[in-house]
Amino acid sequence: MADLATIARPYAEALFSIAKPADLQPWLAQLHELAQVSENHDIAVLANNPKLSSSDLGDVVAAAVKTRLAPPVLNFLKLLSKNHRLQTLPYIAKQFEEMKNRQESAAEIVITSAFPLEGEELKNLLDSLKKRFGGKELRPKVTVDPELIGGVSVRVGDEVLDGSIRARLSQMQNSLGA
Repeated sequence: MADLATIARPYAEALFSIAKPADLQPWLAQLHELAQVSENHDIAVLANNPKLSSSDLGDVVAAAVKTRLAPPVLNFLKLLSKNHRLQTLPYIAKQFEEMKNRQESAAEIVITSAFPLEGEELKNLLDSLKKRFGGKELRPKVTVDPELIGGVSVRVGDEVLDGSIRARLSQMQNSLGA
């Protein structure tokens, strides 16, 4: 079977192409919510039930989300259901978000720290990272991992900057072992 991310790409591009700039954030939120619902085990069981029509499956998924879906997103959901592509929703949401970020010259950034980062510390880190990534607007998600011992690890897309004590100790161990 083809990679789900590959199958999802044309769907994400099609939905993105009809979205107006004001629609991007609300539609992205709806896609993320649909993606969560589609990953539910019970929905997967329903999707494989031959007695349930694709139209009914789309209605069940739409009813399972908390927010009211915009008409284009609802139509999109029905198209995915009809084409038996509900399992691609997480990939579609991710790709839609990446397209949105590219259009807005922004980047999602995951910061993992040994200790909680907030206030001035976070602002200073983001300012220095903004210079490193060409002035893009950075949208941080901060997590705490005490196993880092100290420092931070930063991931932007597929690039990782690991300035943690754990990484430095690992480098020292490797160089001493060589």
